[in-house]
Amino acid sequence: MAPAKIKSAVVVAVAGLVAACGRDASQSGARASSSGAPTGPDPTSTWPSFRGGPSHPGATASAVAVTVPRLRWRVDTGGKVESTPTYASGTVFVGTFAEHLLALDAATGAERWRFHTGAKVRASPTVVADVVYFGADDDRLHAVDAATGRARWSFALGPGGEQSSPAVIDGRVYFGAFDHHVYCLRADDGAKVWASPTGEAILSSPAVVDGVVVIGSIDGSVYAFDAVTGDVRWTHATGAAVWSSPAVVDAVVIVGSDDRQLHAIALADGAPRWRYETRGKVFSSPTVVDGVVYVGSDDGHLHAVRLVDGTGLWRRDLGGRVLGSAAIVDDWLYVGSSDGSLYALARDEGTVRWTHPIGDKVWSSPTVTADGIYVGAHDGAVYALSN
Repeated sequence: MAPAKIKSAVVVAVAGLVAACGRDASQSGARASSSGAPTGPDPTSTWPSFRGGPSHPGATASAVAVTVPRLRWRVDTGGKVESTPTYASGTVFVGTFAEHLLALDAATGAERWRFHTGAKVRASPTVVADVVYFGADDDRLHAVDAATGRARWSFALGPGGEQSSPAVIDGRVYFGAFDHHVYCLRADDGAKVWASPTGEAILSSPAVVDGVVVIGSIDGSVYAFDAVTGDVRWTHATGAAVWSSPAVVDAVVIVGSDDRQLHAIALADGAPRWRYETRGKVFSSPTVVDGVVYVGSDDGHLHAVRLVDGTGLWRRDLGGRVLGSAAIVDDWLYVGSSDGSLYALARDEGTVRWTHPIGDKVWSSPTVTADGIYVGAHDGAVYALSN
């Protein structure tokens, strides 16, 4: 979701965030925003959405590398955390299996507010202007006020839940759902612009680049939709379920599949560029920086692959299935493992620089900021690490 070289962070400003510690924000009186539709992330903060922005780069130039990790705080959410935290203007937003979206003070971990959905929140939230957008297993896509946690609007979906992390760009919200559809809603009031079907449920999160929405489906295909009309531009069959979320770099779509392969596909027409085979299913979403693709696999390794031709550069054994995605700061790479640890690797050769024990599966992807690293885990906690 970014050019091969990350020149600046894709970020968002959240105005007027206030402390509302311990408060369960009311879901009654949902309303549309009176301030107009947000147009996209404001480049004055840090990590506003899953993988850092609409093209899914997984890297940022504004963060500071954590070279000697120190646990700054740990917050027990009461349920597993698979959601990847979002960071915006001093607040961490994250979902939990305890049926809440939480807003935490990034410095201390103190709770600012919580929004109760009545169902698990697996997906990662997206923050644009003063609104947080996220889906939940209550079969709804929610928009809530970033400062207070109060409902702005919600959109009802078919059965199965919503685990796709939304992309918000040009006043539109794009996401997939377990009801087999990809949706485009108006960001200001949640009105449906279009809904286009796929052949199965969708967990993959969309990348939106150059007027094209790219997303995977459990039916085994990668789809490209016109961002304005929802018309299908192309489909690319991988041969097995696609849970992975695509990254788009230099007009190339990179995505993993349960066929154990990493696929490179032309953004223009869906034509195959190359395939790289791992020894396990590729649930992890790729990170692409400086011409190298980094992706985890059920084979327990993180793989580094050359973007131009799919040549494997190195792979590192991380002791368990790697379902989360890597985040990169300079030459430091951070990724979690099912072995219960968060790892820091040297980006050029994959050498392990440090390991921080969590104690349970880390399927959440780390978020990297100027303040440190934020990540969730199956032990029900959100962690903040810094130097």
